[in-house]
Amino acid sequence: MARSVKRAEVRIGIIGGSGLYAMQGAKLLREARIKTPFGAPSDAVTIAEVAGVSVAFLPRHGKGHRISPTEINFRANIYALKSIGVERIIGVAATGSLKEELAPRDLVIPDQLVDKTRHRASTFFTDGIVAHVQFNKPFCPGLGAVLAESAQEVSLNMHSGGVYVCMEGPAFSTLAESQENRRMGYDLIGMTASPEAKLAREAEICYATLAFVTDYDCWKEGEEAVNVEALIGNLTEGTRRAQMVLAKAIPKFARHNPSQDRCACRVALSTALVTDKKMMDKRTVQKLKLLVGKYV
Repeated sequence: MARSVKRAEVRIGIIGGSGLYAMQGAKLLREARIKTPFGAPSDAVTIAEVAGVSVAFLPRHGKGHRISPTEINFRANIYALKSIGVERIIGVAATGSLKEELAPRDLVIPDQLVDKTRHRASTFFTDGIVAHVQFNKPFCPGLGAVLAESAQEVSLNMHSGGVYVCMEGPAFSTLAESQENRRMGYDLIGMTASPEAKLAREAEICYATLAFVTDYDCWKEGEEAVNVEALIGNLTEGTRRAQMVLAKAIPKFARHNPSQDRCACRVALSTALVTDKKMMDKRTVQKLKLLVGKYV
């Protein structure tokens, strides 16, 4: 049965496959079905205890992987996690590699993002309130550093840094698209980091992507173009490796770190709201109270 979750009860959120909260040592506590002004999230939020830390897990595509990338209600997902007090989100993501050295089953913690999506709601700020957040560093460096350290502790092939290009999907790349992305110098291609990272920034939540490589997209000669059967095998192993990293990282995230409290992600709206407060639509202010209440 779904139960409500008190605000600030859970400070760490994981968005990814539903298998993540089956990680070894995780103790399932409850599920919460959360209503948001933006509709329903992808699924119920599962609250689990990992190494004594309460963590919120949200399956991005819904349990059973029934929601395509374009259909994901990214705004509801981020808002739901914000509403229960989440301050840090790790987005676990399967990706294609655009570089020879990024091999299938390797982990990558990208530090840059290119958005090539076209059909997604990518901001909370519409209907009478305009905000322009700083997004030059789309992934939180502090979270990325902890993930990298944790991957090294469990001796996994891990690469820090790189550009994640987000495509619309759900079809995989054409050969021409894959070659173009390589010429541009991008490292990874996926379908979910945007607008997830943008919305987390607007919600003043620290966000990082923990990516695992499932294939070489379709550019690599001598390699079969990405197919679902091979992808599923690498997806399963990637999920296992992500679990290993998270098991090490979660206790570190839970420790109080004064520098994290001063992270620019946490005050992203302080200089972003440009609409005159007197001119803001009152209904929109109420709708976004969770995000803008401390500023308006």
